[in-house]
Amino acid sequence: MPDHAIDPASVSGVSRVIQGDNLPVLASLPDETFTLIYLDPPFNTGRVQKRQSTTSVRTAAGVGSITGFKGRSYERIKGDLLAYDDAFENYWEFIEPRLLEAWRLLAPDGTLYLHLDYREAHYAKVLLDALFGRESFLNEIIWAYDYGAKSKSRWPAKHDTILVYVKDPARYYFDSSTVDREPYMAPGLVTAEKVARGKLPTDVWWHTIVSPTGREKTGYPTQKPEGILRRIVQASSREGDWVLDFFAGSGTTGAVAQALGRRFVLVDQNPEAIQVMRDRLPDVPVVVASAS
Repeated sequence: MPDHAIDPASVSGVSRVIQGDNLPVLASLPDETFTLIYLDPPFNTGRVQKRQSTTSVRTAAGVGSITGFKGRSYERIKGDLLAYDDAFENYWEFIEPRLLEAWRLLAPDGTLYLHLDYREAHYAKVLLDALFGRESFLNEIIWAYDYGAKSKSRWPAKHDTILVYVKDPARYYFDSSTVDREPYMAPGLVTAEKVARGKLPTDVWWHTIVSPTGREKTGYPTQKPEGILRRIVQASSREGDWVLDFFAGSGTTGAVAQALGRRFVLVDQNPEAIQVMRDRLPDVPVVVASAS
C-alpha cells in the first residue's frame, strides 16, 4: 500500500482521525505500534446501563478466563471490588476490553496515561495493577485546578487523576528534560539561575482548565487543556513516534502531537467530536470505519 494511503487498519504514513466505535477499530490496528496512548474516557459511562448478572470478562487472545497478562489473576480482584461498588461492573465492562487492546497496541517502550476523576480512579488503579502488573505502574498524576463552584459541605473536588502505566518497566521511554518547566512556588529559596530556568514538574500538576473565552476553546464539553497533553507528549514520546487517543473528543491529543512532530491516530464515534476535530485539524484526513 502506498505510504500516503489512508487505511484504518494501518498506521503507516500520515496521521488520521477515525470515526467509528473504538473497540472494533482498535482490534483492526497492529500490535505494539504506539509509543504513547492517552485516554480520557467518559467518567460515568455504564452507570445508566442495566447491571449484568454475569461476571465474565473479555480477555486478550490466548489468555484464559481467570488470568491476565503474564498469568496474573484479575477476575477475583474484580469480584472483590464489586462487593464495594455494585455500579462498578457496568463501568468496567465498558472500559476493560479497551484497556486490554491498549496494552496490546503499546510498543515495548510505550506508556499508557489513563485520565479519570476521583469516583473511578481508585478502582481502576487496582485493576490496572492486575492487568499490567504492579511493576508497570509508573505514576499517579494529580491535575489540580481551582475553578467553578465550591461545596460548603465537604472539601471541594478540584482535581483529576491520571494513572500512568508502562508496557515494560525495563524498556519504557521517558525524557523529563524535554518537558516545559514551570515557575518555582518559592523563588526566594533558590538561585536566580534556577528561577530563570524554572523547575521540572512533579506528579502534582497545577494547571487551569480550558478558559471559556480563551483561544483553545472549541465548545466541546470535556475538552482538556493543551498544556496537560503537551507535558505528557513531550515526556513519553519522541518526534516521529505514533500517539493514540481512542476517546479523542475535541482532538487535543492530536493538536498537541501535531505541533510537537508526532504522528497520531484519533478515534471517536460522536459526530460532534468529529466535526470539532475537522475544524481544529483541517489538514488531517478523516476515515469512516466500516460498521461490519
